[in-house]
Amino acid sequence: MSFKLQLHLHLPTHVLQTQHYFLSSNLFPFSHSSPCSFSISLSSHTTTPYCFPPSSTTVDSDMTTDEPPVRMVAIVGHGAVSPLNSASWEQVMLHTAKRLKWVDEGYELLVFTDKCIQSNEPLQRELLKADILVIVAVTNKESVNWIKISSKTIENVICFDSSLDLKNKLGGYEIHNEVRGSIFGKILGSSELLDKTKDSYEVVQTVTEAWDRRSSDDIRFCLLLLINAYIRPVPVLKNLRAKGFSTLNCMLKNCGRQVLNCLLDPNCRKALQCLNKCSPVDQVCNYRCIASYESANLEAFSLCVLQKNNCLELEAEVPTKPYVPPMVEFRGQNLSHEIAEDLFVGWLGSLQWSWRVVAGQNPAYDQFPCQYQLFYRGKAKGSFWYEPVFQVKTFEGQMVWRRRKYRVKRGKVYGTFYFSVLDNGVISNEFWTIVDVANDLSWGLFHYHGAAKAAGQSYTGAVLVSPDGAFPNERERTKIVTALEKCEIKEWELFFVDNCSCIDPPLGTPEGSSFHSVVQINDPNWMNV
Repeated sequence: MSFKLQLHLHLPTHVLQTQHYFLSSNLFPFSHSSPCSFSISLSSHTTTPYCFPPSSTTVDSDMTTDEPPVRMVAIVGHGAVSPLNSASWEQVMLHTAKRLKWVDEGYELLVFTDKCIQSNEPLQRELLKADILVIVAVTNKESVNWIKISSKTIENVICFDSSLDLKNKLGGYEIHNEVRGSIFGKILGSSELLDKTKDSYEVVQTVTEAWDRRSSDDIRFCLLLLINAYIRPVPVLKNLRAKGFSTLNCMLKNCGRQVLNCLLDPNCRKALQCLNKCSPVDQVCNYRCIASYESANLEAFSLCVLQKNNCLELEAEVPTKPYVPPMVEFRGQNLSHEIAEDLFVGWLGSLQWSWRVVAGQNPAYDQFPCQYQLFYRGKAKGSFWYEPVFQVKTFEGQMVWRRRKYRVKRGKVYGTFYFSVLDNGVISNEFWTIVDVANDLSWGLFHYHGAAKAAGQSYTGAVLVSPDGAFPNERERTKIVTALEKCEIKEWELFFVDNCSCIDPPLGTPEGSSFHSVVQINDPNWMNV
């Protein structure tokens, strides 16, 4: 995955850019389909209203603290369906609670449905301790009235997709809802109150925009942003504060020529203008800008400003959570480095590509159509390479092909690898795991953690792949579900790649490349794909 060039230099302290986190999901059933059409039939899960807080669950996180826990309570409409592939809001928020623990073990989110007000003692007890109350899809009149009375002492109350009778508070100050029910509205009160809460406008706008993007990453980001703004600093958001004139001074002092060349280059200039029109937390918009207008001058600009001189004073580390174990055997043989590399190589040699991507979790990357993967052994001894090829629809409406090149090194554990790439001037380092691959190579699941340190971005993700880009046959469903669970993946988090109209992809490998060393590809059913 790639970095997002962040050029918004004048944001208020509270307004922070989201980190780039990739995949996590829980699947199906999906019907087998062509790459151009698929149907999703999500399992209907019957859930008991959560009216009793669970015992404390320990989840390893990248950040722990001796500070008191941040206590959050979510009340969701009973049976309310989210726009995330029709998962219930209860499912979505329960999964969000787990994903918050990956950031900091001290972030506690308890989820109740509004049906719990009928036996309200546990819910009432938790509300008395809550730092933040999140209300999602609550429209029942009785529930609304109960929440209005029971939440009076909570300093931070945030409502999403709920009754307009429910009011939002940030830092103890009330905020009106807009007609559409988002939390971005006009702050009531005197000019003095407006002065005291001026930063809330930026926080509210950023949270609303993120929520409206309807992804699991953005939902978690909304809560992290609120914690950071009103409870205590969130370390993973520290990169995203405005740097102001120190950044400009660094750019002009160290990268004057690159800045000038970029401004004189129409394509590079368009990229910068495009980026500054995007919300700083809209990964889809930002990466589309970079992919639409990439050029040699944009790469030189980023290489100097971000990678070499770190003018934005950013940093990021490759995440370690969630831990995803690699597969341990293939076709009855214990996994080895050679077998694992062959599984990446996949169908290359029999087909013109190793794999085609079926789905992933991150909309910033999975928005791009026609994704091909090329894994191959290089001419130099021990070298191994990965080249993704994909289409981008530019802001001018043109479809263009893009290609990246990653160096791949073996990890200590069989089935794990270290990837690195220079993408538009910024180095990204990633840790990949082969989670599972079918014996007939009809599908595979690869997980990764990554970071673009100079861009201040870290992310996690995974890709589900097959030879033709279509979802695998239904008979493989159980195995795929198991593999996804190893990645902490939920079905409603997946974004499907559009694999239609993939005309003349720029495939091919360098002269002297080699493919398999151990695994044999001998399934004739895929030879005519």
